[in-house]
This record gives sequence, C-alpha cells and structure tokens, in this order.
Amino acid sequence: MKYIKSTLLGAALALAFGMSAPAAGDPPQDRQEKPSKAGKAAKPGKRAPRANTSESIVPHPEATDGSELTGQVVYQVLLAEVALQRGRNEFASQAYADLATRTRDAAILERAIEVAGYARRFDRVQQLARLWVEVDPESKRAQQVLVGVLVMSNQLDGLAPQLISMLEADRPALPGNLLALNRMFARNPDRQAVLQLIKKVCAPFLDLPEAHYALAVAASAAGEHEQALAEARQALQLRPDWEPGALLQAQLLARKSPGEAIVSLQAFAEKYPQARDVQLHLARALVGEKRYAEAKRLFEQLLLAYPNNPDVVYPVAILALQENDKVLAEAQLKHLVTLDIPDKSAPYYYLGQVAEENRQEAEALAYYRQVGPGEHYLPAQIRSAAIIAQQGKLDEARSLLRDAAARDPQLRVQLVIAEAALLRDAKQTEAALQLLEEDLKEQPAQTDLLYESALMAERLGRLELMESRLRKLIELQPDSAQAYNALGYSYADRNVRLPEARQLIEKALKLAPNDPFILDSMAWVLYRQGDLEGALTHLQRAYAQRPDAEIAAHLGEVLWMLGRKDEAQRTLREAQKKHPASEEIQEALKRFSP
Repeated sequence: MKYIKSTLLGAALALAFGMSAPAAGDPPQDRQEKPSKAGKAAKPGKRAPRANTSESIVPHPEATDGSELTGQVVYQVLLAEVALQRGRNEFASQAYADLATRTRDAAILERAIEVAGYARRFDRVQQLARLWVEVDPESKRAQQVLVGVLVMSNQLDGLAPQLISMLEADRPALPGNLLALNRMFARNPDRQAVLQLIKKVCAPFLDLPEAHYALAVAASAAGEHEQALAEARQALQLRPDWEPGALLQAQLLARKSPGEAIVSLQAFAEKYPQARDVQLHLARALVGEKRYAEAKRLFEQLLLAYPNNPDVVYPVAILALQENDKVLAEAQLKHLVTLDIPDKSAPYYYLGQVAEENRQEAEALAYYRQVGPGEHYLPAQIRSAAIIAQQGKLDEARSLLRDAAARDPQLRVQLVIAEAALLRDAKQTEAALQLLEEDLKEQPAQTDLLYESALMAERLGRLELMESRLRKLIELQPDSAQAYNALGYSYADRNVRLPEARQLIEKALKLAPNDPFILDSMAWVLYRQGDLEGALTHLQRAYAQRPDAEIAAHLGEVLWMLGRKDEAQRTLREAQKKHPASEEIQEALKRFSP
C-alpha cells in the first residue's frame, strides 16, 4: 500500500490497526515521533512503509479533527483493507470508492484509485480520478493520474488542456517533456487522432524546436510524411545546430530516398564537424547503402576523435572484417574488450573467427569460451566443436556440444544437428542419421530434424526415407522453400521424374526467388531436360551471389557441354583455388580436362 499523509486516511488507518493517532490540536513540531522497530524516530512529514496489516501507518503530523474519525470511516477502511488482503479486490474497491465519494478526501481518493486498479475496474479509476482533480485541482499527482487513465483508455477528447497545464507547470523540463510526448500514445491505434491532439498541445510552444519535433513524429506516424518533413525542417530553422532535428530529418528523408538522407547528414556534418551522433548515423547509412569504402573512411576519422567510444570501435572492426582487413579488425576487437561495455560476447566471437582463419586454434578456442549467452553463443559452440573434431578428438567435440545443450535446452535441436554434422564429416554417416532419428522419436514434428535427417538419408542412399521425411516436412511447413528444393533436386540429380522435379523447384523459387542454391537446382533440372542456355543463365546468377564449390562444378559442366571448354576449365581451376578440398571440383576437373 502507498504511504499515507492525509490526516483523515492516516488517522483512520491508525485507529483501524491499533495505532495511536495524534491528538487533536497538537502542533507538528511538538508531536513526539513513535520509535520505529529499528529504534530510530521517523522523520517528520515522511510516510512510513506498510505491506500488510501488521505494519505501521504513520499519519501525517498535521493535526486531525477527531470529529472526522467517525466509526463508519474507521470500519470501512478496516473492512476494505482486510478484503483486499483476502483477495476480494472488487469488494475492497467498492468500499473504498464509496468512502472516497462520501469524504472527498484526497488521500482516500488516491488509495481508492489504486485499489480500483487492483480490481481491474478502470471505469471506476476514471471516475475517481476526475473527482480527485475536482477536489484538489492544484495536485500534480491528481492531474497525472487522470491523464494516465485517459491515455490508457485512448480517450483523447478534452485531454489537451490537462496536458498543456502539466507542461506549463514544469517549464524547466518542458523541452524534454515535449520530446517524450508521443511515447504516451504509442499504443493508440488512431494515429490521426493522436496527431490532432499533439497539434493542440504543442500550439502554445511553437517557439521551441522540440514542439515541432513532436509534431513531426506524430505526423510521420499518421502517414503525413510531407507535413512531418516540414515540421522537422522548422525545428532545424529554430535551432540549426540541433542534432536530434538533423537525425529526424534524415530518418524521414530515408523513407523516400536513402541517398537524400545521406546528403542531408553529410551537409550537417560538414557544417558542424563536432556533431558526433550525426556522423555515426551517416557512417551507418553509408554501410546500409553498401558504400563501404566511404563508411570505413568516416569511421576511421571518428576513431581518431573518439578512440575509446564503443559505438565507433565496433563498426570499424566489423567493416575491417568485411573488407578482410584482419589486422585492423583484430586490433580494434582487442581494444573493444578492454572498454566498459555491457556484453563482450560479440567481440570475443569475432576474435575467435580471426584466430581460426589465422590457424591459431588454441587462441580461437580461448576466445570462443568467453562468448556468453546470446546470439553468438550457439555458433561459438559449434565452431569450437569443429576445431576440436579436426584435431582428431571427436568424442571431446561431441561432449562439448552435449554440455552446451544441457546448459541451454532451447538450443538442443541445433546442437544435435551440429553433432550429426561432426559424425558425417568423420565419415560416420549412419551414426549421424541414428542420432537425428533418436531425437525425432521425441519430436516427430520438429522440422529442422526432419530436413537434416532427409539429407543424411540421401547420403546413405535411403531414398524412400529421404522422400518421406521431405514430404512430411512440406505437409507441416508448406512454405518451406528448402524442402521443395531438396526433393526436386534429388530427382533432378538422379535424372528421374524431371517434370515433377521442375514443379517442386519452381515452387521453391517462388518462395525464395534469389536463393543461389535454389537457382542452382533450377539450372540442374533445366540441364537434365536439355535446356543448356536456360541452365547457364540460372547458374551464372547463382554463382555471382554465392561462389560455392558445387555451383562452380555445375557451371563448369554446363559450359563444357555448350562447347565453351576453355571457359569451363578456367572456371573450375579458379574454383579449385578457393575450394582446394572440394570433391565436386576435383571430379569435374577429371571429367572435363583435355
């Protein structure tokens, strides 16, 4: 229960729960405070905490008129509080509402509103809040409660005067309150009504850029994009060096043209070179438009000015990784883990990747071990297990994955699939399938397990099992592009049921039109049907997106069959440099060498 400072409610509760109320007429400075359980006197004017009937309620030290403490008031307070403790929230709410309406006491009204909230009687909350404002129109707390109730119930009519009054009452906080205005109505679905309300509320404050900012946000949410942009520009006219205004303007421009947003950010950054947030957003916008070289230059400039800012260091490291600059990436990632950031899992994960690519296996494992729960935890465990398995310690690698599954059961399926992949790579394909089958017995409708077991069955030549698994997956997940693709490709690869294979792959391609592996499958079925040119077109698209070894082998074969033998050999040799261990490339080179 809230602490009580009303003379009427405080004294009534004191009597109801066996406490001594202050004598009528005793001045506050003369009243002796009753020692607390800790042996210290309560400070005058403070409310004493209370969680149940055995705790103390210290009345406000102001004198209480004994005539107000009728037996009915005491009885009704006691009745309501006991009912509340026994879970009879509606009864307690009704009792407090009756008492509050009769006494018109501010603290009883506040308590009645609180109890009505427990009872989920929001109609009663609103009635009592209006009465509280009527009883105590100067009370900020009463106004806040009434506004909160109206906002929560999406009743915007007549709300503007209350909001304006509250905003004007706290002038020092006015700019920040205007910026936060839209958050009050985030759950209101009528965005036009919210916009009209915010127009009224902001009307007295249009000399402030924050008012125009609030209008821009409301207009944008209501779909009035031109109005939103005009308000953002007006905010910047009032305060030309205001970064929030520049960022809002860029955000609004980006909806129509990311290029225009970048230009606006560049212009602001040139005029105000110390505008760090604008420069950061500009760099991120450049990354979003894949203008990596420009983004990297800007981030490196920011790094000189803010060498210890994680918002700068981390993007520099990631861009360096993207451009294969391992030296810069490693340096920045190592610096990042020395900074005060809440979660260091991401930099440790990427440091592990860098070490792994540099064949520093011990260092990679050490970094991966420091990756905690979150999005990088699963790949860190899988990569660690792969490193250990490559060292010839398959049992240890499997134990690592099983321990991780025990720590986080939600990751069990993905970790079982990873364990099966270790067995497959160790040429223990039958054991891999058996592992997946064991989990499928417990989760027969688990789609990832169905898909992986189908692929494993195909490797073992158990085509009926593969087909049954994929058809069950399609039944459970009819929008699974990978299931249609896998089944269609299995037919095309064996050169059987080609019309059905094509239908299945066409279905997959509709679901995922730019997937390079599905494009490869489509090319392969076209190749089987004799459409070499169509196959080449799809393969070139696929290989441009993903220079995968199997796609390269297919591309080389189709080029060879088209009579473009030199190009076929060149494609295969270049692919072999990228994938020296690929059996598909080696087989293709044997078949298509002079």
